[in-house]
Amino acid sequence: MRIVTYNVNGIGARLPSLLRWLAEASPKVVCLQELKAPQESFPDGAIRDAGYGAVWRGQKSWNGVAILSRNSQPTEIGRALPGDPDDAHSRYIEAQVDGIHVACLYLPNGNPAPGPKFDYKLRWLERLTAHAAQLVSAEAPVVLAGDYNVIPTERDVYKPERWVDDALFRVEVREAFARLTRQGWTDALRAMHPDDTIYTYWDYFRDAYRRNAGLRIDHLLLNPPAAARLVSSGVDRDVRGWQKASDHAPTWVELRDTGTG
Repeated sequence: MRIVTYNVNGIGARLPSLLRWLAEASPKVVCLQELKAPQESFPDGAIRDAGYGAVWRGQKSWNGVAILSRNSQPTEIGRALPGDPDDAHSRYIEAQVDGIHVACLYLPNGNPAPGPKFDYKLRWLERLTAHAAQLVSAEAPVVLAGDYNVIPTERDVYKPERWVDDALFRVEVREAFARLTRQGWTDALRAMHPDDTIYTYWDYFRDAYRRNAGLRIDHLLLNPPAAARLVSSGVDRDVRGWQKASDHAPTWVELRDTGTG
């Protein structure tokens, strides 16, 4: 079973690219972030025509998350991260797909830092860590997939010295991410590629993609039952080079099948 996280950076503008990739890659589960579309504007018909059921939480102009499932309808579990009932940002959704518990998240960017946006990011990370503490011990496989807006280590960014004061790489953020993973989560990309230079995002500016001046900020964290089924992981890097592509590339994990996916 292939599970993918993909920040599409606007599903309206990127729909042709998304549909092409779905047809070529045929993943089982896709977690989308940054839909940049209100709830009623999600292209449900086109997604269903491509063979995918979907649950989504839209938001006008920014944010927005969705979970797609090939040849089935995801069973929605929740559509908000617990811990702050006043948080109206569409950044989190959970669903069950063929016995896998999938959480799709779009963690706040946090810039400029320090400041209110950075404080919100740290609070959001605290809420995620509290919720993840319950999920990590589940008997069923759990995957926390999304754009975390966190660069975990220096090897996850081109020229890390340029990012020291950025909200994606500040010490407070990296320490918070480390506390999350220490609960027992496996970083699927690093588990399979411990020493590789591997990025998931390349800025549109300064020819970053061609120079491979990227970041690794899209992550798939696996609880122990999911990690026990880990077969492979990777990044569909070439998709970033397509015309009118997102600045992120689809990032995936392959879990050993149980006959239902």
